[in-house]
Amino acid sequence: MIRKEPFEKVYEMYFSSIYNYVYAQVLHKEQAEDLVSETFIKAMTHYDSYDPSKASVRTWLTRIAKNTIIDEFRKTGGKGTVSLDAEETYIEPSCEDEYDVFKEDTERIVYEILQRVSPEERELLGMIYFEKMKNEEIGAVLGISAKAVSARHHRLLERCKVFESLLDEF
Repeated sequence: MIRKEPFEKVYEMYFSSIYNYVYAQVLHKEQAEDLVSETFIKAMTHYDSYDPSKASVRTWLTRIAKNTIIDEFRKTGGKGTVSLDAEETYIEPSCEDEYDVFKEDTERIVYEILQRVSPEERELLGMIYFEKMKNEEIGAVLGISAKAVSARHHRLLERCKVFESLLDEF
């Protein structure tokens, strides 16, 4: 039997990763904080039933975060994608703090690209770049093969390159 870490340690180890994943989905600091809190409350409540032989803690927490985001989008109608031509719908970052995503111009470009992709695409990018998950872990969360993850990632990178070149024109 695989030993489980105390929940306090799990929280300390994975808070930043889960926060970054959620923020990449909602692109709003306060909403991300609320959803991450909700995620960890759900995780703490069900930690006794977590089975480390079925999934890593990170995969388990990411699934909980994913479901929490889905529930929130269902309640609120979700945030759709932003048209590349719809500059007036640009969402300014909610505020700058210890989670400041705009330390460099590159982060602003990433933020603007994230606004222009679908929630599913933001989720994939979040797992790859914010959580640094492997294709096998991402596949377990999404219910697809590691090869399908790789293919989606490649197609999405090509779209992001197009977005970046269009952003350079603004």
